[in-house]
Amino acid sequence: MDTSATTTRSAELFARANHVLPGGVSRNTVLRAPIPPYADFGSGCRITDLDGVTRTDFSNNMASLIHGHAYRPIVDAVSAQLARGSAFMMATESEVIYAEHLASRSVGFERLRFVNSGTEALMAVLKAARAFTGRPKVAKIEGAYHGGYDYAEVSQEPKPDTWGTTDHPNSVPLVHGSPRSALEDVVILPFNDVDRAIALLNAHKTDLACVLLDLMPHRVGLKPVDPAFIAAIREWTAANGALLALDEVITFRTEVGGLQSRYGFTADLTAIGKLIGGGFPAGAIAGRADVMEVMNPNASKLLYPLSGTFSANPITMTAGFIAMRDFNAAAVARLNALGARAMHGIEEAIGRTGATACVTGTGSMFRVHMKATPPANYREAYNTAEETKQLKMLLNHLFAEGFLMINTCSATLSTPMTESDIDALVAAIEGGLRKIRAS
Repeated sequence: MDTSATTTRSAELFARANHVLPGGVSRNTVLRAPIPPYADFGSGCRITDLDGVTRTDFSNNMASLIHGHAYRPIVDAVSAQLARGSAFMMATESEVIYAEHLASRSVGFERLRFVNSGTEALMAVLKAARAFTGRPKVAKIEGAYHGGYDYAEVSQEPKPDTWGTTDHPNSVPLVHGSPRSALEDVVILPFNDVDRAIALLNAHKTDLACVLLDLMPHRVGLKPVDPAFIAAIREWTAANGALLALDEVITFRTEVGGLQSRYGFTADLTAIGKLIGGGFPAGAIAGRADVMEVMNPNASKLLYPLSGTFSANPITMTAGFIAMRDFNAAAVARLNALGARAMHGIEEAIGRTGATACVTGTGSMFRVHMKATPPANYREAYNTAEETKQLKMLLNHLFAEGFLMINTCSATLSTPMTESDIDALVAAIEGGLRKIRAS
């Protein structure tokens, strides 16, 4: 791919941005050295920047665009709704229609509430769990990302010198100045380690409102949870009066009813987001009717008042319904097959090149690691300086070859993609691995 074109327009914009935005951006994930490219337009699984370079988009705005860019049914439906109004101080039929559809995808979704992001959904899940149980503490997996809430972000990025022992992982702040009280109310669990996790839960069992899990946490290595681990956690929560809360903000794409349906159980509360907005900001809390009742403003005693100016606005409800209606069982199966093709192809490329690398994931998501074997937990997934250097080389190679990836060298697929798109990415990854070997 010809990358000789100057980045004049992006460079000019970035210079202007640095005068009004800290670091020149509002979201750190779009940064690239030395200048981030600025998007001009997207179509299907391609995105073209302001300097005319087109790339295949395997980031899909951090897993939120299940049908890629400018999906015509969404464009048409949203355009029609825009002409009728974008937000009202009244309820709309679109909210009811969409809630009915999402509820039909999982027997565990007895009631739902819409919010405006995955972070907001996870905040609400933790607050609802506290309101229902009357308990203050939550437990989460070391290294797992659950948005920007004080409690959810504890030990999101611990380092070897701060993370403590495997028997007693430390509660490590992400943001300077985080309140000590928040750290003390979060119990950190090792991923897929039943004995250690249960021992830690037992030490706090009378204070725990919920255990918060992502069944395939991205920053922990994008490896699906072991069935024995989730079964043990499910059993423990049921026996000890705590709730099982799942973060399916990303993993909801893996099955019609989310990744939990693959394990044959339902959570007490589930947070979903990203793809459910059809390209617009969205989140939802779903779960057991009795637990969700804490948000009922008509209850005799309202335990958790929850509202938001743009929650369930008709633009998002319209776009989200079209997106999920069209991401039906056949579409899920097709995209998962493409994901399996990609992972198999990458494994073969690793074998042919002799590179020290591996690939993890499931469904329509995968991640390349510069490690010999798939990491089992956050500490194994943590990159050494050399692995970080090699991963940056691979990402830069893929970008130059015309592929936009998530900055952990992860990919999420969209329905416009074909086998040719997958095979082209695999070939580019193989070329990048050969460069790394040669260096």
